[in-house]
Amino acid sequence: MTSLSANSELGRLMARFPRTGAVRWIGLRPARQAVMCAVDVVEAIAGGGLAGDRYTGVSGKRGVTLIQAEHLAVIAALSGHAAVLPEVLRRNLLVEGIPLIALKDRVFRVGDTLLQGTGPCDPCSRMEAALGEGGYNAMRGMGGICARVLQGGVIRQGDRVVAES
Repeated sequence: MTSLSANSELGRLMARFPRTGAVRWIGLRPARQAVMCAVDVVEAIAGGGLAGDRYTGVSGKRGVTLIQAEHLAVIAALSGHAAVLPEVLRRNLLVEGIPLIALKDRVFRVGDTLLQGTGPCDPCSRMEAALGEGGYNAMRGMGGICARVLQGGVIRQGDRVVAES
């Protein structure tokens, strides 16, 4: 939760979302540098991450990575591509319709799973190889967020993404 009071004007503005989001794609990284595996359903493990993902159990703060679907077109344009597929960017969940950066430090629900945004998911040096020269900078500020799994459950494509607190 942010340090702003829910009673302050800025706190009230930050608590408002124009609509709920939705999961549009789910991907798992089975091993370091392995090709992403797209799945329709995945189990989120409290304190761990996503079953089958290489980060499961490694760092609770990075249990799940999420990226904004609306940013894919911008990343593509900035890196000189007609389009960029979500698996190229190596995030677990592609989410549409809700500003992910507003979920940083907040508790939110994805389907029946409870997550907490832990911070930005900055791009890694692999983006140069994936997107070409300048790929790292093309993603800066648009890499999404990392989250920890507070309450495990199942995440499916199409699940709603809703801020809880």
